[in-house]
Amino acid sequence: MKCPFCQHDDIQVLDTRVSEEGDAIKRRRRCVNCDKRFTTWERIELTMPYVVKKNGSRTEYSADKLRASLMLALRKRPVAAESVDKAVSSIEEKLLTSGQREVDSVFVGELVMAELKRLDKVAYIRFASVYKNFEDLAEFQDAIEEVGDGQELSPKA
Repeated sequence: MKCPFCQHDDIQVLDTRVSEEGDAIKRRRRCVNCDKRFTTWERIELTMPYVVKKNGSRTEYSADKLRASLMLALRKRPVAAESVDKAVSSIEEKLLTSGQREVDSVFVGELVMAELKRLDKVAYIRFASVYKNFEDLAEFQDAIEEVGDGQELSPKA
């Protein structure tokens, strides 16, 4: 490492501390040449996996696309933005901890469906109908019964 002030490469580490969150290391350093001090931080750099689409093309993961998909399914539903943010974070954590460099869009879709099922059952049905490409009412009925814990659907009187 070079000194940011004089570009000399003889640096001493004076102090090392772990951050309160435990996710970074702070080092206080001193340049032997100019005697100036500076701080460096070490953090793990996690990268999201690429998403492999059904047609085989690869694209970078996009939190914006994920959030937009969730918001579309949750449109006009009583779900707080904070809950959507937590769902996005949960999905991202699962993608990161998968340890994969690439994940199928199907895997991402299943993660989205799991979060929507937990957040709002109507939004889950909306998303599932497009994601699973429902072609008839029986498929809707099956999905509704799945989230309705086996309750029969009956029209409201």
